[in-house]
Amino acid sequence: MKRLDGKRALFVIYNRFHEDEYGIPRAILEDLGVVVIVASPSSDVVKGLDGNEVQPDVPLGDVRGDDYDAILFVGGTGYQVDDPEAHRIAREAAAAGKVVAAICIAPITLARAGVVEGKRMTVAMHPHELEEAGAIYTAAGFERDGLIITANSPAGSRQVGEAIAAALGE
Repeated sequence: MKRLDGKRALFVIYNRFHEDEYGIPRAILEDLGVVVIVASPSSDVVKGLDGNEVQPDVPLGDVRGDDYDAILFVGGTGYQVDDPEAHRIAREAAAAGKVVAAICIAPITLARAGVVEGKRMTVAMHPHELEEAGAIYTAAGFERDGLIITANSPAGSRQVGEAIAAALGE
């Protein structure tokens, strides 16, 4: 794959995030030269489902979605679908033509942010929320529709990372 030096990706995580959904795309992107910045609701350490700890680089309230080339909303059992800061970030990134990706339950954030109209998407649960927001729910494990990238489980983490990299290289 093409080098992506100079590109920046923001990973949004919450306590009890899924480590594969975070670690696999991060490794893929960093191997290609992408700088990954991690955001969470506060600057407190965030713990994954398996107990791994990540120190966020920035609180969500300080993030502008259009400052990054790609945003990845990382799912997990602690994922917060009603976070207004995450919704704002998704809207800013989508409006600026950035890559916006989400895994597991996180595609609900994109639906609630209002950035999914006419997009083919997948999600782990509550597919009616995607449809109510105007998305085309496919039930596939992975979907890429333009700059919107989704996977319905950790099994799609590699595909998401590779699709973000491909989109950044286009």
